[in-house]
Amino acid sequence: MIDAFKLLGKRGLFLFDPEAAHGLSITALKSGLLPACSLPADPRLSQTVAGLTFANPLGMAAGYDKNAEVPAALLRLGFGFTEIGTVTPKPQAGNPKPRIFRLERDGAVINRLGFNNEGHAAALARLQAAKISGIVGVNIGANKDSEDRIADYVAGIRTFYSVARYFTANISSPNTPGLRDLQARDSLNQLLSAVLAARNAEAAKAGRTVPVFLKIAPDLTPEGMDDIAAEVLSHALDGLIVSNTTLSREGLSDQTQAKEAGGLSGRPLFEKSTAVLAGMRKRLGPDLPIIGVGGVSSAETTLEKIRAGADLVQLYSCMVYEGPGLPARIVRGLSALLDREGVASIRELRDSRLDYWADRKV
Repeated sequence: MIDAFKLLGKRGLFLFDPEAAHGLSITALKSGLLPACSLPADPRLSQTVAGLTFANPLGMAAGYDKNAEVPAALLRLGFGFTEIGTVTPKPQAGNPKPRIFRLERDGAVINRLGFNNEGHAAALARLQAAKISGIVGVNIGANKDSEDRIADYVAGIRTFYSVARYFTANISSPNTPGLRDLQARDSLNQLLSAVLAARNAEAAKAGRTVPVFLKIAPDLTPEGMDDIAAEVLSHALDGLIVSNTTLSREGLSDQTQAKEAGGLSGRPLFEKSTAVLAGMRKRLGPDLPIIGVGGVSSAETTLEKIRAGADLVQLYSCMVYEGPGLPARIVRGLSALLDREGVASIRELRDSRLDYWADRKV
């Protein structure tokens, strides 16, 4: 039933503006119109990362459920975890509309949303009221007009500490002016020091430590990657997420939509994001958890992220084209691929194509 989307639902949703279609999909998840997916447990897909045990390695990336409206419904689609946000301390409208563009021939999306969200208080209230049996991360950011962006990230840690299973500090969106400057080494040192100090203070009060991940851009020079790796390794960071959207437009078929400003996601991002993932794995060594994001559309591309060095994998944009049945298809497909590979755990395949991807020039 859920795969009927590919025949009927997608065609209907694509009659709407992309942002309106997104709102309709949130409404459908809220209403319970999409049935829960019943997946047989496969212990080969389960692993513990940053102290958390994931039933499977596939997660919904931040950006879809910005305001924590449907985390439980997303988990019922088959995801092993989901991430709400990006959420900022104060509500903000984001950039002027239109601000989402489909590139159907490329299986891609360009967005320049600009952290549109209802703010900390609204998301916190929903998470406190929700009945969730699963892992929900909270992606935190800074308001566009903030006088102290680092303080905004610290506020996110303090506000959501009681409900977050992990945090993601998003410093890599291209749609908030100056945000990516936080990836520069001195700024990153200040950010990580403040965020982790806040996390440690909250952990002392709560008696539990919530992991903190850092989400980076794919548009990094080798020197930029070196700097990020050095700062990550010099702080007690729990993991990295690679990567956010790209400003590149290389290789796109739809040159009309390609002219729109914003970050590009979807299938064209797969190679660039996977190469950066492998490059960061090489720099960081085998122990730090990495979540791979960008262009994931199948069990094969999910596994390729893992082969390139990811412990976990997230998707979002490809579900726009593949529908709500995609996570379940991927999880079932991963089990079939492990049958083919004859391994006892998906962990055994991590880094098996690390050198190939780290050497890619994209």
